[in-house]
Amino acid sequence: MAEATGNIDASSFGIDIPVSNPVYELKGSNNYDWGMKDRLSRVFNPTSGHTVMLAFDHGYIMGPTSGLERIDLSILPLVNHADCLMCTRGILRSCIPPVHNKPIALRCSAGSTVLTELNDECIGVEIEDALRLNASMMAVMVEVGGKYEALTIRNLSRMIETGYRYGVPTLGVTAVGRDMARDARYLGMASRVLAENGAQVVKTYYCEDGFETVTAGCPVPIVVAGGKKIPERDALNLAYRAIDLGAAGVDMGRNIFQAEHPQAMIQAVRAIVHDSQTVDVAYEMYNDLKDT
Repeated sequence: MAEATGNIDASSFGIDIPVSNPVYELKGSNNYDWGMKDRLSRVFNPTSGHTVMLAFDHGYIMGPTSGLERIDLSILPLVNHADCLMCTRGILRSCIPPVHNKPIALRCSAGSTVLTELNDECIGVEIEDALRLNASMMAVMVEVGGKYEALTIRNLSRMIETGYRYGVPTLGVTAVGRDMARDARYLGMASRVLAENGAQVVKTYYCEDGFETVTAGCPVPIVVAGGKKIPERDALNLAYRAIDLGAAGVDMGRNIFQAEHPQAMIQAVRAIVHDSQTVDVAYEMYNDLKDT
């Protein structure tokens, strides 16, 4: 406790040194409140500006997906290699020990499964529970151009509004319906719509032609979904191309936990996303690590 007398007089004022006022360099994020920036800086590595998110929220529409039958056996060995975990509150509470100190992208929209018509969703997790779980982001699915467009945009807007109130970023997730092409024109529009509504981060798909226009036209960071399982080298190439063309990270699930050697795979993905390694180097790393 400081005393009223006998203290050393303050003298280190740095009179000739300009006051530092650093810019928060994550795309589109400099004007957010401190708490929101702090949460985003846990998701996105401050050095590389990128993130490797591990998605295992598939069960909320698919049930016990291959590779996710036992979260304790398949996901826990991968957690320390991920920058952020994307999951549901049920799995987080029941299966993820609170000792890993990993930021959470919490799935907050819900309402339908693969047995019915997808995308007919509501807000399934309120902000209070997201705060109880110390979520760093709240993930909401939006179906741009589909039957549930207005409904899902309203869900997104509601989550963004409450997120601003408490300093929690919202991850807008673009859904692609059966009749929607995954091309740059559609993905660019969908990503921009989510950002215009206030999403602090957008998760979307990669496309071969024109993906650089998708990232350039979105004023907030884009993370690329891994999508369905593809061969390991192809998944590494997807990550490389996405980062090279402006994505701020990847949110991979099946291409990691369904890989033949998941721990080797997530480390190879990290080498691309954070260390700018080539596909050849990352794939060689994968092959070396799978034998250890």
